[in-house]
Amino acid sequence: MKLVVAKENLPGEKRVALIPESVKKLIAKGFSIAVEKGAGDGSYISDKEYEDAGAQICSSADFKTADAILKVRPPSPQEIEQYKDGGWIFSTLDPINRKDNLPAFEKKKTTAFAMEFIPRITLAQSMDVLSSMATIAGYKGVLIAAEESGKFFPMLMTAAGTISPAKVFVLGVGVAGLQAIATAKRLGAVVEAFDVRAAAAEQVESLGAKFVKMEITENLQDDQGYAKEASPEFIAKQKELLHKHIAKSDIVITTAQIFGKKAPILIEDYMVKSMKPGSVIVDLASETGGNCTLTKHGETVDVGGVQILAPANITSTMSSAASRMFSKNIENLLVYLFENGKLVREYPTDEILKRSLITKDGALVSEIVQKATNGSAPTTSK
Repeated sequence: MKLVVAKENLPGEKRVALIPESVKKLIAKGFSIAVEKGAGDGSYISDKEYEDAGAQICSSADFKTADAILKVRPPSPQEIEQYKDGGWIFSTLDPINRKDNLPAFEKKKTTAFAMEFIPRITLAQSMDVLSSMATIAGYKGVLIAAEESGKFFPMLMTAAGTISPAKVFVLGVGVAGLQAIATAKRLGAVVEAFDVRAAAAEQVESLGAKFVKMEITENLQDDQGYAKEASPEFIAKQKELLHKHIAKSDIVITTAQIFGKKAPILIEDYMVKSMKPGSVIVDLASETGGNCTLTKHGETVDVGGVQILAPANITSTMSSAASRMFSKNIENLLVYLFENGKLVREYPTDEILKRSLITKDGALVSEIVQKATNGSAPTTSK
């Protein structure tokens, strides 16, 4: 089975889907691997390193011969046109927002596997790209906030007097939120955190942070462990509680997202205006709309001295680590799915394939995408 690692075309995207270490391991499992020239440049991996690992260096013209294309970012319809008829693609695909790709997959009879749709089950933990990238986002988000803030994170005893520690408030305690808490605590900040899932309290407290409690009568967690949308009544009570804590915080890190939907608004204009000048908000959910009403994706907004940062593609700023984690996820997935170039898992009985396949031989099979697109996709056959 021939795998081709495509170079990322999105401006600013420095990650690569496979690193030489994974190339070696996959070749040992019977795969043939080619890497598009310069694919690893953004992650400081040379073509020679790939060649030394056993891969061939190719051009986009070789996509037509690939049984499977490996990418980090979704392809464009023009890129899909270059792929082999009846081939596979493994990538984050964002199929709900990129519906234009569905007819292209249908035309090429592509079996499209969305890495971000991998289910949160024990078997798939080592393949979970969302968790890997969220780990990086939570860590880097705190570092960005620390650099932008005019405050020390730890308490300092100096000849000029005692300097109090920064107060950090983390909204959303998924993987990114937990990593943000852990990083802020390592830097010495006083950390509070909030999440609609009451079960998150134990995790927060295990990291030495304080969990901001709210009486929760609704079930706000789906069967995959993701947060669900709340009722208007719950949201009103939540915002009243959050406002009190946001107003006294020096730094707020927001990470709250709802799978397949726009990020929930947690911070309103009036909450930002209640913060002290010099305070910082880092909105890590900006790519799906943001948790703050004033967020502008990829920009920094100043509101009365309060900086609202919404870094674009934050994981790419740590491309070496991000590529290593993404590569390991995709390596584990391919080893699980294939043996000697043959698919050894059956659709739809295999849970990972059932949830993560968007199209199978070009036909739309994802129930999630069908529901989100209201049946507007080219076909719904299974």
